[in-house]
Amino acid sequence: MGLTLVDAGILIAFLDETDVHHRVAKQELVSARQRGDQIAIPASALAESLVFPARKGESSVATVSEFIERLPLLIVELDSEIAIEAAKLRARHGQKLKLPDALVVASAIQRSADVLVTTDQGWPTKSKLGYRGNLVVL
Repeated sequence: MGLTLVDAGILIAFLDETDVHHRVAKQELVSARQRGDQIAIPASALAESLVFPARKGESSVATVSEFIERLPLLIVELDSEIAIEAAKLRARHGQKLKLPDALVVASAIQRSADVLVTTDQGWPTKSKLGYRGNLVVL
């Protein structure tokens, strides 16, 4: 059993059937479950994922929360190790890796995620990021 960590774009795409990445995001989550992986999302990425539902109202946020519990989706809390790693990544990569994305990558590095899944095609390569797992860019 491994760990698959997803960024906000994956959860957003999964929840929105009209999103261009919906089908492949769903496929990645199904594949992770079939491998027996625990699926996780950093708390910062969860917050990003909840912005649109929050604009729609409490019932939309509740629907997403129920989905997270049913999946189940582990929430990776921000701690000092992740914060330090994210700061280093952001300093090293500048505009190529914004802080929210650096927090996702840092979470994957610090939690030794086997797979990191993103919809962001602008990230540096996994070797430049210092990530040793499998980076899947949709």
